[in-house]
Amino acid sequence: MQGDMMSWLVPLVAMLAAGLFAGFAAGIFGIGGGFVVVPALFVVLPLLGGTHDAVAHVAIGTSAATIIVTSIRSLLAHAKRGAVEFEVLKAWAPWIILGDGIGVLLAGHVDGRILTMIFAVGVFLMSLNFLLPKVGGKVISDEMPSGIARVGIAGGLGTFSALLGIGGGTIAIMVMTLCGRSIHRAIATASGIGTLIAIPSAIGFALIGLKESGLPWGSLGYVNVPATLAIASMSILTAPLGVAAAHSLPAALLKRVFGVYLVIIAFVMLRNAIKMP
Repeated sequence: MQGDMMSWLVPLVAMLAAGLFAGFAAGIFGIGGGFVVVPALFVVLPLLGGTHDAVAHVAIGTSAATIIVTSIRSLLAHAKRGAVEFEVLKAWAPWIILGDGIGVLLAGHVDGRILTMIFAVGVFLMSLNFLLPKVGGKVISDEMPSGIARVGIAGGLGTFSALLGIGGGTIAIMVMTLCGRSIHRAIATASGIGTLIAIPSAIGFALIGLKESGLPWGSLGYVNVPATLAIASMSILTAPLGVAAAHSLPAALLKRVFGVYLVIIAFVMLRNAIKMP
């Protein structure tokens, strides 16, 4: 009896802790929390059973589901400070959702090891924007992309984010800062982009995984319900704290801290991919 209790206690505590950290990260960095949730789920989900390949897909899908709650909570907190550019969200929404659908379909045909490697490499490349001043400090335009450029960037953002189980905040922040927006306004607006990406992603991953076998206990397709509830419930508490921290920290320091965090996550996930059988 005690052994059974401990087998449930460890993953529960880990998921609750991941939710607290994800909420804070979502608020302070404008991300959906996927960069926190996905690595945590790679550790926790095997404790609930399931094959290695299934765990990779469930980690991505579950992350998308938690981002729905985390990003909405973060968005509302940023909106109270008047920092969200809702015009950008409206203009980008159709193309983000279209790209999102493509990304979910692609993810269903990619094995777990490749999916993990894509996550690791993508995260590392994103970190360079925040760690290299000559890259992250450039402003190439005073206007946000429009026309074909908007379609390509927003659609690509949706596709890439769906593949990684992230809210797309990092890419959105890169684009907005390159277009002259402050890091604080970029982070605030990116919270809304996370919502646009997460809802269709979570639905898509749940549907494409319905007939799959070897899933961890409690999974609805590629979305693990217990993990989603545990992580989301905690992220609601800490997202406003992250928002407050984001608006109080200097922009340069905020960029460096985020960049270092992304490098660490990239190497952890790459190691996980290499160890997969």
